[in-house]
Amino acid sequence: MAADQPHPKVSLKTNMGEIVIELVPEAAPVTVENFLKYVRSGHYKGTLFHRVIDGFMIQGGGYTKGLKEKPTGKPIPLEARRALEAGLKNDIGTIAMARTQDPNSASAQFFINVRDNDFLNHQILPDGDPVEFVFRGTPIVKPRAQALMATAGYTPFGRVIKGMDVVEKIKLVETGSTGGMQDVPKKDVVIESATVIK
Repeated sequence: MAADQPHPKVSLKTNMGEIVIELVPEAAPVTVENFLKYVRSGHYKGTLFHRVIDGFMIQGGGYTKGLKEKPTGKPIPLEARRALEAGLKNDIGTIAMARTQDPNSASAQFFINVRDNDFLNHQILPDGDPVEFVFRGTPIVKPRAQALMATAGYTPFGRVIKGMDVVEKIKLVETGSTGGMQDVPKKDVVIESATVIK
């Protein structure tokens, strides 16, 4: 995508209102293309915001009603360092990819930050092994391999440009435990459609 082209925008229409996200390909090109692939394929239609934590984030894109997991494509490589170097951080209103403990495991699930979550950003480690670094506000010392996993970060790839009031409403829904998962909204928060805005 040429630098002078406008950033792609995606509309997420939920049963609580519309959220419009502006994607930032120069910060995370593989991540943006991956997200757009899922949007265009209709993957997100009928999925839930299944994990909601006020003071942290709202997560969706992986489960349908009844917490049935949707199949996904291959995981993508982490671009958290590139995003950080491009100036995009896990700040309030940014969208980022969810993943497992494996930094290169993101597929379709994403989250929207409802506060500045600095601890989710990539950290550049000093030389040495073991290495001292700050993890969630606490200085710790770990073998380098473990430190690299802990500081890999999560890839932000866009920001909410309309509908932050909807995000604020979603973050306040009542949650509980369901099917072994915590922080699940008691009333389904459904993504009714996800479309690229022309």
